[in-house]
Amino acid sequence: MENINDILKNFKFSGELVDCSVFGSGHINVTYLAVYNDNGKERKYVVQKINPNVFKNIDRLMDNIFSVTSYLRGKIREMGGDENRETLHFIKTVDGDKYYTAKDGSCYRAYIFVTDSVSYNSVDSAALFRQSGVAFGKFQKLLADFPADSLYETLPEFHNTKYRFDNEFLPALNNNLSGRKDTCQGEIDFVLERENYCSRLVDMTAAGKLPVRVTHNDTKLNNVIFDKESDEAICVIDLDTVMPGLALYDFGDSIRFGANTAVEDEKDLSQVSINLEYFKAYADGFLSQAGDSFNKAEIDNLAFASLLMTFECGMRFLTDYLNGDTYFKTHYAEHNLVRAKNQFALVADIEKHMDEMNTIIADLAK
Repeated sequence: MENINDILKNFKFSGELVDCSVFGSGHINVTYLAVYNDNGKERKYVVQKINPNVFKNIDRLMDNIFSVTSYLRGKIREMGGDENRETLHFIKTVDGDKYYTAKDGSCYRAYIFVTDSVSYNSVDSAALFRQSGVAFGKFQKLLADFPADSLYETLPEFHNTKYRFDNEFLPALNNNLSGRKDTCQGEIDFVLERENYCSRLVDMTAAGKLPVRVTHNDTKLNNVIFDKESDEAICVIDLDTVMPGLALYDFGDSIRFGANTAVEDEKDLSQVSINLEYFKAYADGFLSQAGDSFNKAEIDNLAFASLLMTFECGMRFLTDYLNGDTYFKTHYAEHNLVRAKNQFALVADIEKHMDEMNTIIADLAK
């Protein structure tokens, strides 16, 4: 079996290997940081072992990543930016391939490490969250003219809320495989009463009102890297789920994650609400970059997207609870139900503040 040092020899790295160690806190892929000495200059590379249990078609996955990052590099170059800092720069193998397949069948990819950078796991200030909005807004702005339909759909129907309601939630409810249906009737009713939410963006897309764009689909704060000195956003990372979709999904999921006043599995629902200061900060950062690329229907539905992505996530937690916890990792028996209740409490609070959120967006978009 090849060790990591053997793996490294298969990539076009510059210099002599000095050190290689496990790096980062990702849950999906095993990641290493390789340090090289190139005639006295230090060069660092990130090498990842790709998880085949999560990503079934690695060829198409890497095609997506190389297509998007190559395009971004060109755009950044046109604007006079630093193409090795403002997007990830993936390195091909010595054979010219987009990833290396080891003798045991495991797959590895590599990109240049972005120096003097830092990442954060939680939002602790409106200013930091605004910078996250800047990063994802810039991602949309730079990719506004990219042919999204040329990308492989890594996770089909990922944010098709109507599909998830019809093909996942309702079967879970009807089959009641866990026998838990009677323990969550209030949450079931909450979803059923809001079925009309599910088709709104899907129908608008079908009618040609919302354009299909390149979407990131994992817009957590720790997928943005920041400058170590200034705390300004440098670029977006973790491009495994880049695929065609609605920019509204990325915006809404960022708000769901970052503007909740409580953690996702907080049991005390009185702690759960929408932080409007954070919502405004993120929207300001996002629209400062992407605003000119969006049509009116997109801008008018940004606040609703925040509600929809929270509702969809809660519905997925409830679906998994009804199915017997087969998808999300849980730490105790009611964990998925607690998560669902938490997300639905946030939905209810967003509903109360929807007019205010729409006004915030309208004012920022002027």
